[in-house]
Amino acid sequence: MQIYGLMKTTLLDYPGKVASTIFLGGCNFRCPFCHNMDLVTGLDNIEPVPTEDVMKHLKSRSGVIDGVCITGGEPTLQPELNRLIRSIKDLGLLVKLDTNGSNAAVLKNLLSENLVDYIAIDIKSSFSSYDKVCGLLSTKYGNDALNDVITNVSKSISLLIDQKAIPYEFRTTVIREYHDDKEMELIGDMLTGARAYYLQNYVCSDFVPDKTLHGYTKEELLSFADKLSHKIKKVGIRGID
Repeated sequence: MQIYGLMKTTLLDYPGKVASTIFLGGCNFRCPFCHNMDLVTGLDNIEPVPTEDVMKHLKSRSGVIDGVCITGGEPTLQPELNRLIRSIKDLGLLVKLDTNGSNAAVLKNLLSENLVDYIAIDIKSSFSSYDKVCGLLSTKYGNDALNDVITNVSKSISLLIDQKAIPYEFRTTVIREYHDDKEMELIGDMLTGARAYYLQNYVCSDFVPDKTLHGYTKEELLSFADKLSHKIKKVGIRGID
């Protein structure tokens, strides 16, 4: 297992918990607003963190932290993900998984094996815009591959909504150039009946590939949230001071 980053303590990544965050490398998306693009295309320039060092840290903090957030990149691409999670849970720690939802079979297995305690799926846009918003417009990504992504994300959404045992959330980084009232309405249709959905305001940084993108005001995000609240049980906003 190649681990490319460790945040030793966070109060933000695992709702309601004190946690450490593990960053895994590689992703099948190329989102132009990604803040972790170095974990997607720049792994040759990052020194991996030895897994034994990560586990040693987690063991030493098991009385302080409640759990671990596993993020990326896209964690479900890693064939040793289950083993990593089992090692963490053997320490008595909770596990939260951040995913883009494109590997529904992996997600189903994690749920069936009771390996995750909280799941967050990033919903990039409505499915009609996934090719653009997820950076899947390149010639190597044909219609069959794109349809496979959309099918898997749809299955992942249903998996979470249909089960009651594990808390979860869906979330969208809201970008003025990609998301308008119609787009948010379509996303609301995709997530009807969901437990929780968060609108995360886009913030530009030196790390994102496309620096021409813009976020929304707090008032505009609250307006989106209000319109979605009749379809989704809880709608919140993040990334606004």
